[in-house]
Amino acid sequence: MNFEHTEDRRMLADNLNRYISKRYAFETRDKIVKSALGYSPEHWQQFAEMGVIGALFDEAVGGYGGSGFDLSVVFEALGHGLVVEPFLATVLAGSAIAHAGNDAQRVLLDEIIAGTSIVALAHSEADGGYALSHVRTRANRNGDDWLLDGTKGVVQHGAQADYLIVSVRTAGNDNDQDGISLFIVPKQTPGITLRAYPNIDGGSAAEMTLNAVSLPAAALLGAPGEGYATLEHCIGRGVLALCAEAIGAMDVAKQATLEYLQTRKQFGVPIGSFQALQHRMADLLVEIEQARSAVINAAAVLDQPGMVREKTLSAAKYTIGRIGTLVAEECIQLHGGIGMTWELPLAHYAKRLVMIDHQLGDEDFHLERYIALA
Repeated sequence: MNFEHTEDRRMLADNLNRYISKRYAFETRDKIVKSALGYSPEHWQQFAEMGVIGALFDEAVGGYGGSGFDLSVVFEALGHGLVVEPFLATVLAGSAIAHAGNDAQRVLLDEIIAGTSIVALAHSEADGGYALSHVRTRANRNGDDWLLDGTKGVVQHGAQADYLIVSVRTAGNDNDQDGISLFIVPKQTPGITLRAYPNIDGGSAAEMTLNAVSLPAAALLGAPGEGYATLEHCIGRGVLALCAEAIGAMDVAKQATLEYLQTRKQFGVPIGSFQALQHRMADLLVEIEQARSAVINAAAVLDQPGMVREKTLSAAKYTIGRIGTLVAEECIQLHGGIGMTWELPLAHYAKRLVMIDHQLGDEDFHLERYIALA
């Protein structure tokens, strides 16, 4: 199989990396993180005009790419700059609309790709862990409409979103795969409360409460009770996106550490000349390349249905979780005390790598899942 990127993907990667290096320096990102919105509408619009958002969706729904390698190219570049704009939320919620939406609902994708509307997926709930089928939020018929009640946690960019894709239970028990339905919910719908908060890695999330939220039948995304397959589809794409982002962050942390070892002196010589540190750095480089291979494998099978796709995604997420944490720890230790300072970008890359492990299933969860699928 040929894993070389097409010319279009290489151009996209070059343009995006160039933009991030010139327009999205660490100082710029720091100001965005500390802003009231937690992201930059100006940069978000610029990303849209560059075609970066469109690259996350296939041509059938108005995008320019949408394959596993398109996602990996975009998110690896985003990982280089620790970009905090709502790309992951867009992949999760936008993929759900693309997968299950009707023609009228897919019109929203035009606004998403143009950068004029932001969407987020509201699925996680308390005590559910990472189980995809755990849904307690309920939706009951109210004539021709639906009434939604429940709570959702850790909704990435939930407060910034214009629309939320909300998972609810319309039938069955709390952990059944059958009986899960999805709804497109405008944020301003009466009965919705969102409490926003910052994440330790610079991102933002929200807790969501739904109290007798009334929605028309047209808000139902896909067939009632059949939302699990759509969740599996969009979460899988999100897993790949996170893995690719981690590769980008690892590369920057690795390069920063190499430069530090070559310039920091002890006993009159660069500490990178010490054999013990050379061995640690060599081991780290091998681990990062193993993680890169796992992401390539996951990107190659993303559009395949069934067991192979899910096993490969879990294998990649487990590998990224283990190696990402290792990279964070080793790079900070090789820097010494300065590695923990807020002013040094490395500390922020380390935080992001650790947080990626805990998003959409940590390494323990995906190892158990891989074993179960095997």
